[in-house]
Amino acid sequence: MNRDIATQLFESLSSGIRLDVYRMLVRRGREGLVAGQIASALDLPPANLSFHLKAMTQAGLVTVEQQGRFQRYRANLPLMVDLVGYLTAECCAGHPEQCAELADALQCANGRTRIRSTETQT
Repeated sequence: MNRDIATQLFESLSSGIRLDVYRMLVRRGREGLVAGQIASALDLPPANLSFHLKAMTQAGLVTVEQQGRFQRYRANLPLMVDLVGYLTAECCAGHPEQCAELADALQCANGRTRIRSTETQT
């Protein structure tokens, strides 16, 4: 990933609505959600949601699959992992042992990513 792509992704997520939608889709994993489920869960008018989903799809953050008369949206999880990798590529100035807490917080298994917030740990 390069700086321009990372910037484009962050710009696409700079809306609170888009961030909420993306986090919801990440939570659902490979199953994703149909647009109506997203709109209902976030109490958004369909036209408003459609605008945001289109922008996120164009940025590559989500994929869309037509299923009959519904559209199912899924977070592009490999892209998310690439973005996190880009952000942490030079973590701790090349001394990864100093980033043990970050490594523990980001765990990838079986093609799925689980991110635990280090702020919520006790």
